[in-house]
Amino acid sequence: MRIHIGSDHAGLDFKNRIVAHLSTNGHDVVDHGPHEMDPLDDYPKFCIPAAIATASEPGSLGIVLGGSGNGEQIAANKVKGIRAALVWNEATAIAAREHNDANVIAIGGRMHPEDVVLSLVDLFLATPFSNDERHVRRIAMISKYEETGTI
Repeated sequence: MRIHIGSDHAGLDFKNRIVAHLSTNGHDVVDHGPHEMDPLDDYPKFCIPAAIATASEPGSLGIVLGGSGNGEQIAANKVKGIRAALVWNEATAIAAREHNDANVIAIGGRMHPEDVVLSLVDLFLATPFSNDERHVRRIAMISKYEETGTI
């Protein structure tokens, strides 16, 4: 599976570990940066391109990381076609895909140990969308609003 990933300085170490983990597991990972530590970098510079690439490549998924994951999620959600979910435990990782058909997850690099972060990523990637009618209907409402500004 193609996975686009971006972070900021606070998510850089976990981003690199996730890239290695996913590559080892056979995924095609596109790293949108950063590629070196800069404590003054700005997450939109890396997270928005990761989201744009995810939206432009149906079937791909995205991961954005920062200190809390909040700003990164907000930035990704500004991209048309993106449904980014902040994930902080197993239940939210599963629900993001199963209920919301999220195509990007945001994770706080300062919020979890490495084993938890890798587990959340793996759960997100392994969980299919349920296609339950109520979830399909709700996602359609969001997409309609994104297109027309009306629900």
